Amino acid sequence: MSREVISTSGAPGAIGPYSQAIAASGSFLFLSGQIPLTPSGEIITGDIKTQTEQVMKNIQAVLEAKGLTFSNVVKTTILLSSMDHFAAVNEVYGSFFPSEPPARSTFAVAGLPRGVDVEIESIAVY
Repeated sequence: MSREVISTSGAPGAIGPYSQAIAASGSFLFLSGQIPLTPSGEIITGDIKTQTEQVMKNIQAVLEAKGLTFSNVVKTTILLSSMDHFAAVNEVYGSFFPSEPPARSTFAVAGLPRGVDVEIESIAVY
């Protein structure tokens, strides 16, 4: 099995012992969860749509670092601070997957890093 660390300055750097993404076996890219953190380290707070937009931009930057797009994403997991955010997150998330969206799971959790309201992890193929 081959393994390649993928890193880009277009998305926030890891805030712990993990990589932004790992390409494995020449066909899978496993992206770490992205939170609404800008590449310069600023946390986006407040409106859940604005937070989700930043998360999706971060995912896009990591995908682009491997030459991929959202059309390569086959699975996502969305973690929310409250299911009250579900509809608003869906609206923003769906705009990045206008057709044939990936498989997905969504969970409400007790807490997310840095007190944010949304985190999304992804798996892509190439």
